[in-house]
Amino acid sequence: MHRIMVLILLVAGPWVTGWAVELAPAAPEYYRVVEGDTVWDVASRFLAHPWEWPAVWRRNPALADPDLIYPGDVLELTERYGEPRIRIATVSEVRLQPRIRVATPKRAIPTILIETIRPFLSSPRPLTEDEKDAGPFIVALPDRRIAGGAQDWIYVRALPPDPGRDFTVFRVGQPLTDGETGETLGYEGIFVADAVFVAPGDPATLELLRNEREAVIGDRVLSRNAGESGLYVHPHAMAHALRGHIIGVLDGVSQIGQYQVVTLDRGTRDGIESGHVFEIVQKGIELRDPYGGFGTRVFSPEQAAGELLVFRVFERISYALILRASRPVHVLDLIQTPR
Repeated sequence: MHRIMVLILLVAGPWVTGWAVELAPAAPEYYRVVEGDTVWDVASRFLAHPWEWPAVWRRNPALADPDLIYPGDVLELTERYGEPRIRIATVSEVRLQPRIRVATPKRAIPTILIETIRPFLSSPRPLTEDEKDAGPFIVALPDRRIAGGAQDWIYVRALPPDPGRDFTVFRVGQPLTDGETGETLGYEGIFVADAVFVAPGDPATLELLRNEREAVIGDRVLSRNAGESGLYVHPHAMAHALRGHIIGVLDGVSQIGQYQVVTLDRGTRDGIESGHVFEIVQKGIELRDPYGGFGTRVFSPEQAAGELLVFRVFERISYALILRASRPVHVLDLIQTPR
């Protein structure tokens, strides 16, 4: 079924000040969603703080899933009871322009650029103590080889009965520790490859598929969760204040920038869910006070360094994507609920 889409971008006039939600400079009155947009992109056009999108998004009850936004939808910024509202405008409500574009419905736009995190939706995960020490593992490769790549077979011991079809091969990495207490929360699971079940037995036979690293004897094998739950989760802030830390970054770089995936020391037991947005804050550094007494310690103020969005959550650990970095980000930088 075809839908008539109108391309229209009008810069809004002055809006009433004093709203709890701050609009972006030159927020448009209308915006037509285009292929390649994300919810974060769209929210950034209208709002100074994109994670406040749920506060102004007025969903269209005519849609099967009112949380989803599709390429071609015309979004309108309005005012109601002194508060900003954004909704899907109908063609009759939009001032028509001479050019009309006809398009077929497309997939709803994702929360963020999905190609950035797609490889990580199933890959990064913390390993428990049991998975590290007693989970299924590669015991051998054919022809006494020491490493294997895509389309190679691997022999795996300790697979459970009825193990399923799809697996991920991990290598045990560094301990993941709480940034404040030093408690071990799990172990880094370094993605090696995806694998598919071939034949039962002890050892069972699996075939390697997409490889990031060569698989070797001793690598752990776990059932794969290939869901894409992070695609359509709308960015939003937690209802209560929470602080935590960045405790790891994939591939072990020392400085972290935009669109890199990081590990946090907070999870479901802290109330974190997929879609939560946090500010990144860097601690103040100790300053020398030449006039202070002996033992006086003075620290510079904390500094905002960017924002991140959580897309995968476990009990005590979660994974997030850096959406904006105004300065280099580091392991043990703080995260906090946006103020």
